Amino acid sequence: MSDTRLDVGRKASLWQRIKDIALTDVGTLVRGIDEASIAELERLLLESDFGLDAALDLVDDLERAAQRGEVKTEPQLRERLADRVREILLEPRGEGDARPGQDLRWPAEGPCVVLLLGVNGSGKTTTAAKLAHRARVAGKSVVLAAGDTFRAAAREQLETWARRTGARFVGGQQGGDPAAVAYDAVESAVEGGEDLVILDTAGRLHTHRGLLDELAKVDRVVGRLVEGAPHERLLVVDATSGQNVLVQAREFGHRVPLSGLVLAKLDSTARGGAVVAVARETGLPVRLVGTGETPDDLEPFDPSRFVEGILGPA
Repeated sequence: MSDTRLDVGRKASLWQRIKDIALTDVGTLVRGIDEASIAELERLLLESDFGLDAALDLVDDLERAAQRGEVKTEPQLRERLADRVREILLEPRGEGDARPGQDLRWPAEGPCVVLLLGVNGSGKTTTAAKLAHRARVAGKSVVLAAGDTFRAAAREQLETWARRTGARFVGGQQGGDPAAVAYDAVESAVEGGEDLVILDTAGRLHTHRGLLDELAKVDRVVGRLVEGAPHERLLVVDATSGQNVLVQAREFGHRVPLSGLVLAKLDSTARGGAVVAVARETGLPVRLVGTGETPDDLEPFDPSRFVEGILGPA
């Protein structure tokens, strides 16, 4: 038998569900949030993929604020929740000095080398094309390297994008060594004085340990050619994949030191709470978001806009 409240909840915004289920009236805030309301708040955040730790932290903060009389109205409660979520997203503790919403970090000399990682179907190849387009619009020379040597269609797709964006394409033989493709791409970019090398990689499940180790090899190889490379190790995740985002960030991060996330497919109905869970646990900043299918649909991450999207209208 279906739960009517959950059926409605899927259609309503998160904030509307909080008001309708957890906060039955404004007097709840004046009297203090009771245990039943606290439990409902936790459930709603968990259903939105915030993860247990982030959900408990947020609810604890709201409960303390209500007890101290710091929030007495629904708008005040909503703003408190939004502020706390923004704080989590704005406090990265990841590799280097990358910040949420920051574009690529360019080295003082030599090409910037970007390694894109992610599971099958996450949107890596499309993200590579969008990054190339952004750089070409800015007047940079770009090399697109097809590190996915297992899937012939992946090479063809990236080569097509290279022609469209005006990037130079480097690919290897099907079934070849991805590290060799990366080496050739970076070496030729150094010799040619090109500005940016984007290394696309084969999609792999976070449970495939051998394939994850292969990424570490690619990482080491390009590091021998250019100091500090890869300068960006960006994990591309499907914004609709919920708590799988957290699992992917953990497993890929064990193999290479990630410098941030790219949220692909954010134009879809996204379960955005998982991004908050990832930021809280790993400290990884969300750097860029894909909002559509065209080359222009890649933009810096805006935490405030993202939070408003999660909560929905007041």
